[in-house]
Amino acid sequence: MNHPPKDPRDDLDVVVPVWNEELRLGPTLGALLARAGDLPMRVCVTVVDNGSVDRTAEVVDEAAHLAPENTRVRLIGCSRQGKGAAVRRGMLASSARWRGFVDADLSTPPSLLLPVASALLAGDPVVIGSRRVPGAAYVVPQPLVRRLGSRAFRAMTSSLTGGVADTQCGFKFFSADAAEAIFHRVTASGFAFDVEVLAVAARLGLPVTEVPVQWTDDAGGSSFSLWTHGPRVISEIRALRASLGRAA
Repeated sequence: MNHPPKDPRDDLDVVVPVWNEELRLGPTLGALLARAGDLPMRVCVTVVDNGSVDRTAEVVDEAAHLAPENTRVRLIGCSRQGKGAAVRRGMLASSARWRGFVDADLSTPPSLLLPVASALLAGDPVVIGSRRVPGAAYVVPQPLVRRLGSRAFRAMTSSLTGGVADTQCGFKFFSADAAEAIFHRVTASGFAFDVEVLAVAARLGLPVTEVPVQWTDDAGGSSFSLWTHGPRVISEIRALRASLGRAA
């Protein structure tokens, strides 16, 4: 399928970064498109392929043929590795009025698109899903070690992001102006990516609206290990803090 890189008719562009996600991608796209069809706007779902060697492209083709009225699906590539690079590619390859990104595992339910779209329509420049605000809940409680790790991570990053309660929920949306201003400045591709996005927003004076999430932790699909990746997370956050300090 040959998709144009941009379409000025799109109101909302939902970016999904993927790498070898053929098994989860079909249900994810189906659920996103079903909810997108309920929104009072024209929606594009942009799948950014980060070098997959499975049937990702074919799955996107199949979903595109089933897209409801007022929605479309497109596939673009990203040669640079890392979620951050793929998201940045998708966000800056869009001309939509509003743009955002979601994780392919649907840990955040697509129903959150409705309150997020309402906040964007009301003029909020940055709207994110949050597991740490009133009304949010974990469908399945997190293990103690993850809760402790999350608490330590928030303490380490709060001063960078202006006190955002949840930096890591993979459901973040922006006005076009905010997206252009933020993602032209973001350089991280790994664990520090979401923190840098919100840190840049804070430095630009853009308020962040946190919308409560009913979160399902897809532990079976995650490769993250606190013990294995913890030192790398700390290193990346320290490097980000230093970089932001030099840019001040």
